[in-house]
Amino acid sequence: MTTEQVEFTADELLADHAFAEPLVAEGVRCHGGFDDEGRYVSPRTANRVPAIEAWEAKRVEDFGTPVLDIGLETWPEQFPNVAQTKLLLRNGVRQPAISQLTRIGTVEGFGGMLRLLPPVDWQAAFDEDVRGTAIDHINRGLFEAHARDEAGHEDVAGHDTMWFVARDIAFEHPVTEDQREVMLERMGILGSGGKPKALPPRVLPETIDPLLEAVVSRMINLLFIEISAFHGFIWAEDVLSDTDLVAGDGEGARIVSYIRADETPHVAYLRTALSEMRDRTWVGSDGSRHDGAAMIGALWDAGLAASTGSRRQEYLGIMLGELRHAVADRPDGEDLIDEMLALGRVRRLDDGRLVDDSDRRPGGDAAEVA
Repeated sequence: MTTEQVEFTADELLADHAFAEPLVAEGVRCHGGFDDEGRYVSPRTANRVPAIEAWEAKRVEDFGTPVLDIGLETWPEQFPNVAQTKLLLRNGVRQPAISQLTRIGTVEGFGGMLRLLPPVDWQAAFDEDVRGTAIDHINRGLFEAHARDEAGHEDVAGHDTMWFVARDIAFEHPVTEDQREVMLERMGILGSGGKPKALPPRVLPETIDPLLEAVVSRMINLLFIEISAFHGFIWAEDVLSDTDLVAGDGEGARIVSYIRADETPHVAYLRTALSEMRDRTWVGSDGSRHDGAAMIGALWDAGLAASTGSRRQEYLGIMLGELRHAVADRPDGEDLIDEMLALGRVRRLDDGRLVDDSDRRPGGDAAEVA
């Protein structure tokens, strides 16, 4: 029987370990810190990590089902990949790598919007009790902790700034604020008015609260982003640790390694909370009952299709634009792009579009896992 504590206050879930030394990079106070042995310790994990472990143990005890998951190996590789990026850098083409790091940091900052989502009445959404679950703590510390990790809190920087610091160390402050805005517009990161793009259309029955669907859909997409982002960590740590190609003696890569450690609790709480939702019966506004596996499965499949289909294709188009922009003044620019493409699984069609030739296809059907 599970005996661990499963009820926590928001303050408990936001609590830090006692750091022997804070993390300061390029004069910026970042979250997290170091223990007495000099090991990095992620922020807000003193109680959050054991809480997630306790909720998952309780879920397994109550329902006996496997946790929802999707493996990193199912996602397309980073583009440009490590070998391609290093080829470009050896040829003096830095802009694609700089753009990538700027893009990642900017997207990380959108995580701060989690705290702005309207609160869901989670107990009303499910037939079974949600006390002592990750679900019941989404609005009681989990979203806020995630938001602070990504976008910082007060005068302590989060992942958005940490990515920019890593970029600035490796490429010696290559981007002014005006250049950043132009770059982000060129890459299509922001929608109208500087806001992220709209949520996807509904896929669940009309009797399911649209706010519930929107928030759960956002959580599934966040899980996909968090897992696939580990390709980005591998890429960035490898590239930024290459002292022959970038500045900083590997410090940029070390900062990325700290961010990677911070993301682990995000994956863990999202997997557990979504699994708890899958295991329960959903309640419609008319009192109807809906199988949780079917509800999560529908949102999972829709999110997966968008992530690996339209959004992947859009991303390849954006990066091709960045590559062409970066080599526009070079007489060998298009030949360099072709040489770069030969080092990966993305190829260029006769009409100029890029397609991913990877034989791997995403798996992990939520309904099958149920």
